[in-house]
Amino acid sequence: LQLNKLEEAANAAHTFFMANPEHMEIQQDIENYKNTAGKVNLIDREAKQHMEDYSAGVRHYDKEEYELAIDFLERALKGYYSEDEDCQIMCEGPQRFEEHEYLEYKAGLYEAIADHYMQVLACKHDCVRELATRSGRISPIENFLPLHYDYLQFAYYRVSNYVKALECAKSYLLFHPDDEDVLENAGYYEGLLEGTMDPDTVKPRKEAKTLLRRHKLESHLLQVAAAGLGYTYKEPNYWNRYGARQDEHSVPSSISSEPEDGPRLSLAKKPMPKPDRELKEGGPLLYSDVKFVYNSQQLNGTQRVLLDNVISEEQCRELHRVASGIMLAGDGYRGKTSPHTPNERFEGATVLKALK
Repeated sequence: LQLNKLEEAANAAHTFFMANPEHMEIQQDIENYKNTAGKVNLIDREAKQHMEDYSAGVRHYDKEEYELAIDFLERALKGYYSEDEDCQIMCEGPQRFEEHEYLEYKAGLYEAIADHYMQVLACKHDCVRELATRSGRISPIENFLPLHYDYLQFAYYRVSNYVKALECAKSYLLFHPDDEDVLENAGYYEGLLEGTMDPDTVKPRKEAKTLLRRHKLESHLLQVAAAGLGYTYKEPNYWNRYGARQDEHSVPSSISSEPEDGPRLSLAKKPMPKPDRELKEGGPLLYSDVKFVYNSQQLNGTQRVLLDNVISEEQCRELHRVASGIMLAGDGYRGKTSPHTPNERFEGATVLKALK
């Protein structure tokens, strides 16, 4: 900024803000840069390209622009596997044994070697989490890698490339072999191909098989090493199936809108009803008895508001009582990026737990 390079200053501020979205001063600086330089399209210098491509692919998918969705999602997969190789290499470097530092711990040769390779192995094993986590976030996008294949299997079906659709469906099933929707989809694609080729010749993608085989081997080695060293290793759920495509595109579907001899697709999405009045931040409240308390700026964030009289005191006490017994740490954003910062704690509960 002191060198009067407003564009570079705006991009630098935007990069910092993407990693620190709770920083209100930087947000105001960005608005000032936009007003001064007239710059709207800011660049995140630390953005992970494979995630940018994935997000672009999902946007095109949601717009039913399947050719473009395929292009970006395939590019995202290629970038993902390239980044995975880099992550594996970076884990080969020196490791810090923080738990020993305060004791001035002096390990013997074999202990030091074992400690080093355990750290390297754990680092490599966690690459799938690292590659699924956006800058400034502590939680990864759930089910991130399998989701690529889930989106692609339907996108390829919509452009009538049934071989690729089956290939991607089988790739997804490597991670979740009991997923009923994708199992049905794979069976449907096989039926479409039976007249022209043997569907059994269509195999899951080699890179997916290789990564998953390596990941399982790493897990086994970590568990064996942990048992030998006398401590418990708990394998994280890296392929959490709560992350799923947020649409109704299951082929075939139990709710059909097509004749029996054609593709059975789920019913089309219904447009959201238009509200009776315009909804915007700072606008009027929808209910007269609800009291406004704080807005986003006063709560040091964006898209936040504090309201009173939304529910009764008795309802509030009952809600607090229920929540205290069923809430678990985590956001449950099912394949979407969590809006919460590292400085915020968020606990969620499933509808099933709430009903119980």
